[in-house]
Amino acid sequence: MLKKTGIMGGTFNPIHNGHLALARKAKEQFALDEILFMPCGEPYMKAAQKVESKQTRVEMTALAVQEEAYFCLSTMEIEHSGKTYTYETLERLKQENQDTEYYFILGADNLFQITKWEKPERIFANCRLLAAVRDDKTVADMVEQIEYLEQTYHAVIFLLKIDCMDISSSKIRRKVAEGISIEADVPASVKDYIEEKGLYL
Repeated sequence: MLKKTGIMGGTFNPIHNGHLALARKAKEQFALDEILFMPCGEPYMKAAQKVESKQTRVEMTALAVQEEAYFCLSTMEIEHSGKTYTYETLERLKQENQDTEYYFILGADNLFQITKWEKPERIFANCRLLAAVRDDKTVADMVEQIEYLEQTYHAVIFLLKIDCMDISSSKIRRKVAEGISIEADVPASVKDYIEEKGLYL
């Protein structure tokens, strides 16, 4: 029987409760055995945005996932030199772990952008996608996009049912800069880390 591993990739600048809630829901709905939280190294899609160092983002992610036994930190992309591409990561994971089925967890925004990612056909060939309804997209929008990707790329995509959470990394950075509490947005350990390091000021 194949092991079922979820992947939560992202810049995690910073990681927040929305990421964690999405991962918990994915585990619950699809009986995943574990979820890898994988901070990206050099996010080529966010080249213009100021991103905290790799080490800082790894440390915040490690703090955030330590409370859940089935959450794991993966530094696979952080340790990769140069730009990191999802298709390369997935192909390497599949090659190294042939007894594992991968479920890539993403939000509505990325579901609509994924065709702009590097070699999307190779992403779909190596994982199933779990897509959460969020932002300004309706279930009907999502279903239409999923049908398009399935027909065009032979993708396997499932909808992830989760209550919308009004949390984003950009909002958290803005709150910190404006002196507004982020206690409800991130785990306490991450909040303390951001304050101790003086991040996002």
